[in-house]
Amino acid sequence: MTTPAHAYFLGANSPRILAHRGLVTPEMREEGILENSFAAIAAAHSAGVEYVESDCHLTADGEVVLFHDADLSRLFGDSRRIAQIEVAELEDLMAERGGLATLAQGLEAFPGMRFNIDVKADAAAERAGRIVAPHAARVLLTSFSDARRRRVLQAARVAGGAPASSGGRTVVASSLVASLLPFGGPVAWALRDVDALQIPARQGILPILTPRLLSAAHRLGVEVHIWTVNDPGEMHRLVDLGVDGIVTDRADLAIETLRG
Repeated sequence: MTTPAHAYFLGANSPRILAHRGLVTPEMREEGILENSFAAIAAAHSAGVEYVESDCHLTADGEVVLFHDADLSRLFGDSRRIAQIEVAELEDLMAERGGLATLAQGLEAFPGMRFNIDVKADAAAERAGRIVAPHAARVLLTSFSDARRRRVLQAARVAGGAPASSGGRTVVASSLVASLLPFGGPVAWALRDVDALQIPARQGILPILTPRLLSAAHRLGVEVHIWTVNDPGEMHRLVDLGVDGIVTDRADLAIETLRG
């Protein structure tokens, strides 16, 4: 475990349990409740989760909504992209599926919750940054694109907030390579502007979580969170290795496993 500097981590339980797209229990799924819905966030809150991981896109009329996919194909069999749909229509679609949550609504409705927001679209970057700025102490921003992540952070800073952030693909790849080198300087450079690394334990046959990467991140005060882990045995194994957080679809099970 490391000692974090950003307020996002202070005063929270460790290891971190991050509810991946909120919490949708098997019973909720049978009722048709969807991930990233208002109900999924509420369920995570009710279970005692401190951190919710979610994603955001920009609608046709400029609202930042909590939604993972770029289009409606997987969830609704509709090929239209979120960027082509106005928020009112999304609200109608989600009405019986747990309710649509905009980024602003999520932050305002759950003032005690800490949010991990993955910005999925370039168009959402500046607007998302402005929205999270007043809540910066309880927001971590991330994106697979480090260029996008930095745009969101810059927008938040211009608006007066300094959220935490987690590295994207370039940061993860460069820090993994740098951790194999004999000197610490390259790792410090790779992790210079992040507060966390959020990674899978493996990518195919390639191990991403390595003892050297974990040790290097911790020396620099950077937390390491592993996604997406639903097996209790694997949760215990990773925590025993020293990871700082578990991103999971079953936050209720993780609380029982790691807090019991």
